[in-house]
Amino acid sequence: MCEENQTRVTQIHIIAFQSLQKYRSPLFIVFLLTYLFILVGNLLIIVLVTIIDHLQTPMYFFLKHLSIADVLGTTTVVPVMLNIIFAAEGILPFWGCFLQMSLFSICGFVQCFLIAVMSYDRYLAICHPLRYSSLMGPELCLRLVIGSWLIIVVITSSEIFVIIRLEYCGLDYIDHFFCDFGPIVNLATSDISMLLLQDIVYSIFTFFFPFSLTFVTYICIFITILKISSAQRRKAFSTCSSHLVTVFAYYGTLIIVYIVPSVGITSHINKYISLLYLTVTPLMNPIIYSLRNHEMKRAAQKMIILIF
Repeated sequence: MCEENQTRVTQIHIIAFQSLQKYRSPLFIVFLLTYLFILVGNLLIIVLVTIIDHLQTPMYFFLKHLSIADVLGTTTVVPVMLNIIFAAEGILPFWGCFLQMSLFSICGFVQCFLIAVMSYDRYLAICHPLRYSSLMGPELCLRLVIGSWLIIVVITSSEIFVIIRLEYCGLDYIDHFFCDFGPIVNLATSDISMLLLQDIVYSIFTFFFPFSLTFVTYICIFITILKISSAQRRKAFSTCSSHLVTVFAYYGTLIIVYIVPSVGITSHINKYISLLYLTVTPLMNPIIYSLRNHEMKRAAQKMIILIF
């Protein structure tokens, strides 16, 4: 229970970028354009993979769902952030803040699993090419995607349920631009030691397990590539290079945001670093798989011909 001189928190004040208010207009324009590019680029991937026949492969199927997670995760945060910048203040109801944190966490952790699944797909394609079609069938692809979403929804929901049951009294503002796990938990006036232990256990499964799987599969891929001829080696590298860039971009920004700050970066600086995670990875997929991918370009041309 809250003490007599404290009030129960019913809404969250988001400070966002108040120290940069004189740059409010440029910030709004930059983030709006970035969001539109993320939206258009990833929606283009989703549409192309859905309607174009030659993109009906496991790799592009997983890419489509990665783009869906990017769109949902970014849309959960950026429109609210733009409204905060425009209005010069941000106030979310208590339930709205937890809803935003839940959706963003689900989309973020689902991407970890999808990236691991994509690395497993590349492993089968390069290390077991003759058995690839029989091993990575449409049914397995669908099960892997649905399983990834279900597992993350269950895990995230159970953790959010614990966070909601904590006491929040007195302070009702966070120095961030959205409701992230760390800033919200820091507002709690209850004992959070068990929650932090639970979070470590969940992080092992939702972050370190898919990261380890991705790491191991690429070691196997590189060992296999070194054993084949130079001509085949070039082709093998081309099949996994795009996904490898996605792996570095995603885990690189995630480590910078959620691991490096724990060894000395202040929460104020972490707020700005978090923009990397929010914008870099969702931007990478359209650039890598649309602007630099010949199959996607050919699919886009085919779609234009079908439309006109």
